[in-house]
Amino acid sequence: MPAIETSCPPGLATLDRWDQLARLSEMLPAVLRSNPFWQARLAGAALPRSAEEFRRLPLTSNQQLSADMREHPPFGTNLTYPVDAYVRYHQTSGTMGNPLIVLDTARSWDWWCDCWDVVLDACGVRRGDRAFFAFSFAPFIGFWSAFDAVTRRRLLAVPGGGATTGRRLRLLLETGCTVLFSTPTYALHMAEIAEREGIDTASSPIRRAILAGEPGGSLPDVRRRIEDAWGAAVFDHAGASEVGAYGIPCPDGAGVYVNEREFVAEVLEVGNDRPVCNGRAGELVLTNLGRWGCPIIRYRTGDLVRPVRTDEGLLLRGGVLGRIDEMMLVRGVNLHPSGIEGAVRRVAGRAEFRITVARDGEMDEVVVEAEATAAECRAIAEDVRSAFGVRVTVRGVPFDSLPRWQAKARRFRDLRK
Repeated sequence: MPAIETSCPPGLATLDRWDQLARLSEMLPAVLRSNPFWQARLAGAALPRSAEEFRRLPLTSNQQLSADMREHPPFGTNLTYPVDAYVRYHQTSGTMGNPLIVLDTARSWDWWCDCWDVVLDACGVRRGDRAFFAFSFAPFIGFWSAFDAVTRRRLLAVPGGGATTGRRLRLLLETGCTVLFSTPTYALHMAEIAEREGIDTASSPIRRAILAGEPGGSLPDVRRRIEDAWGAAVFDHAGASEVGAYGIPCPDGAGVYVNEREFVAEVLEVGNDRPVCNGRAGELVLTNLGRWGCPIIRYRTGDLVRPVRTDEGLLLRGGVLGRIDEMMLVRGVNLHPSGIEGAVRRVAGRAEFRITVARDGEMDEVVVEAEATAAECRAIAEDVRSAFGVRVTVRGVPFDSLPRWQAKARRFRDLRK
């Protein structure tokens, strides 16, 4: 059923409802006894007893964690226990700079899997399903925790790492997998390769596609392309290596809900620390409650979201809209790459594309390269102009001339810096 919006503010409305303050009062003393990073960050701070006191805790950034790791290699000081207590090593994707190293204890890894259990339930993953992971299984956390959550349910999990796309497709079909785990970009790319090799992915056993890692799963035109290509229901998910698996798919495809049993969510205006109003876009700030070994408190994720408080919970409408540092100011209008991707998908389907932005005076000039015909390029430009009221340059490039991506796509080139 559709989410029913309420008049409640989007952030920190559930500190009491989900006993988040009680969880914080349990976690923080344990962390502050032995975690050097948070001992320094929270020195002199009192345990929060209300939302207002919680907001007085300092915000934390990727840059601060990175600086700590450079000063205290290799793992940094955000460790509550001795290193020998940790059993999992992962790195961030490096979207915000140099990759961060994150470690998990056996207990906190179980917590990751518990968070994924909620996602799997929301997606209707059940006994008898077989899961295919179109994922490289490198140190980037990606779908590692989802893989373990699936095996913990005693479902067959098929790793697709270390294989070409063609081999992955054949393995997926040979094993009769019914659930696909992938980024939106790679789900489209697999369908593209399948079409070239005469494989009909729409008639494959796949009935669920669980997408993460980048915007797309909640973008209507991207979602529709993947549903049509695979003949499967599409579910969007959101998470981060530093934070955990916080996003629960909205069954109607309207975005993702925050798992507020395990995360405190805030959304702040870009450029300042004021909470946004219902339905306004801002930066997602998260605190995890179950990862005591490597905790995150009031962490600026750098993700742009549009929060709406509903009767069902905190909905991030449209999922993660993209990165804040990828916003473009084009003739006075804020434009985000996800808006351009929507136009590409509406006009040119699975065509690959790349966005380059450069500064011209006070404005950003945007050039879109697309593996599309001249007529399609004109239509993409007109779609963007009609939707956002700005003109961008769209150029056709030869098919297969742009990079393909198995993990997070990097279609945005920023020449402004």
